[in-house]
Amino acid sequence: MLFQKEGNKLVATSGGELIWIEPYGKDCLRFRSSARGKIEPLDWTLLPPEEVEVEIQITEQGARIKNGKITARIDSQGSVCYLREDGRVLLEELWIDGRVKNADLLKARIYKARSSELFRTSLYFKAHPEEHFYGMGQYANDCLDLKGCVLELAQRNTQISVPFLLSSRGYGFIWNNPAVGRAELVKNHTLFYAEATRQIDYLVIAGDTPEEILKKYAAITGKPPLIPDWALGFWQCKLRYRTQNEILEIAREYKRRGLPLSVIVIDFFHWTNQGDWRFDPRYWPDPEGMVRELNEMGIQVMVSIWPTVDIRSENYKEMVQKGLLMRTERGVPVLFTFRGITSIFDATNPEARKFIWEKVKENYYRYGIKMFWLDEAEPEMVMPGFEYDNVFSYDYDNVRYFLGNGLEVSNIYPFFYALAFEQGLKEAGETEIVNLARCAWLGSQRLGAVVWSGDIPSTFESLRKQVKAGLNMAICGIPWWTTDIGGFYGGDPQDPSFRELIVRWFQFGVFCPIFRLHGFRLPYPERPHDCPAEELTGGPNEVWSFGEEAYEIIKELLFLRERLKPYIAEGMKKAHEEGIPFMRPLFFDFPQDREAYLIEDEYMFGPDLLVAPVLEEGARTRRVYLPQGARFRDAESGTTYQGGQWIEVEAPLSRIPLFVRDGAQLPIKG
Repeated sequence: MLFQKEGNKLVATSGGELIWIEPYGKDCLRFRSSARGKIEPLDWTLLPPEEVEVEIQITEQGARIKNGKITARIDSQGSVCYLREDGRVLLEELWIDGRVKNADLLKARIYKARSSELFRTSLYFKAHPEEHFYGMGQYANDCLDLKGCVLELAQRNTQISVPFLLSSRGYGFIWNNPAVGRAELVKNHTLFYAEATRQIDYLVIAGDTPEEILKKYAAITGKPPLIPDWALGFWQCKLRYRTQNEILEIAREYKRRGLPLSVIVIDFFHWTNQGDWRFDPRYWPDPEGMVRELNEMGIQVMVSIWPTVDIRSENYKEMVQKGLLMRTERGVPVLFTFRGITSIFDATNPEARKFIWEKVKENYYRYGIKMFWLDEAEPEMVMPGFEYDNVFSYDYDNVRYFLGNGLEVSNIYPFFYALAFEQGLKEAGETEIVNLARCAWLGSQRLGAVVWSGDIPSTFESLRKQVKAGLNMAICGIPWWTTDIGGFYGGDPQDPSFRELIVRWFQFGVFCPIFRLHGFRLPYPERPHDCPAEELTGGPNEVWSFGEEAYEIIKELLFLRERLKPYIAEGMKKAHEEGIPFMRPLFFDFPQDREAYLIEDEYMFGPDLLVAPVLEEGARTRRVYLPQGARFRDAESGTTYQGGQWIEVEAPLSRIPLFVRDGAQLPIKG
């Protein structure tokens, strides 16, 4: 390796490989390497870094660069190691001795050419058996600790790739690459693999606690806006309210019952065609009057937006001519075949972002609608030859975006989808921006995007997985997160088993950052009637739909959420100012407690409230771990416990186990 210093940057070259290591804000180093002999300025969604001073040393044996609490050392063969101030190894590349000629893996960095510009790349690090991993986005794999997992780096419905990894060894790792790929966090190595990329690009952040690391991560990727108080209330949604009268009657019934309601949602196929982005006037004849009445009741209106553009849409021809749609690299230019033959607007194209916002501004915003549900944000794709929504073919190599081939850039799509609406609303003068998106990427949090966990099944198994998925999203700097309370697919309001599930899910939902009911409930209509997509309209899904016992419990939960709003708002303010997630794993607040790193079904909801949701059907007790370093008061009984112990707690259907940090005063009881 040949080494040289270029300003604050350490540069290394050998055999055609070029390496840059440089600071990226406080206690953070960015590594980039390429087999093309050049590094491109692809920051993607990273924010400009704070300027810092570094120390660079070059010797015959190698070189090192030090930025505060982190040092990178690279030897004469090109092997890279990251160390803490005390010299302890944080992260170290995995190399096999080059003299072992039959070894498959000789180098930690492997480049295999796809074309003159794109490479398949593999990056290997040594594994440590005691290490725990968290973050990486949202995977419904029933794991909070991701050690031992293999994760597809790709966006899908219910799967969100936000490639930030928090290690129990005291570092954060950002894989700054929107390429489709894979992460292997397994016993014998840690691997980050990209299917098609121009260069390897990652950042390592050092810190003494998870909180310290996440604050530095937030400085790099962004912090959320200050969420308005009304968004912290209850959101009512179902698949789907078909008409203006139907949605008004639901809102009126909430008010007749004296129930709090902050947001009501108009789901998909309220439009004329996919890609028209406007109400069907047959069923929504007076949007302005509808919005006015709902606003007078203190209810905000959210409408579903899909990125799909049907070939029958009034906008299709113009968007094709202007190059505003995603294309296929070969074959018929069709990307989705759900309820029509469609393409998808290319959110990576700034002109396409302006185009869709102008349509939305004309057809929704002018009626007073300021919240948008950005569905299909991965985006979902069904290539020609498949029927409707049963088989999804994510042939990323056959997709062409404005930014490049699908293999290279697909994971960044949800960021730009949210950006189109954040920019549009800001330009329109809005300061309280709250949209809902089904997918996210590094930095989505700064765009006013609530992220939800997609179209999940209505089962206790799914509920259990959502707790872990939400906590890993929080670690990735996405503090505005929610699920479909009750799950999306299935759930019969007349079924006693589902009624138990909906109560337990509501108990969890109260203690999620966003409190939102949604679902495609049974019974489903047997045949279409006079309304488009009638069979895509589920059964009742309002809080009074699940029987009297469930209603009385849920009603109390709605008012509990109202009482907790000031506490939640204070925590969300801290998320806005410092990047601290409000919903977080136990180890975040108790990093010295080794047991806390192993607890996957409890969490802190702000600094003072420990939540232990009931996640098993029929359970009427549950075991709860109280972490070391604090005393906790049972919110129901008032009994105080010393942390650092397991206890057995009564959990009848009407109760979720809650523990308040001793000394804190929270209005749990009405």
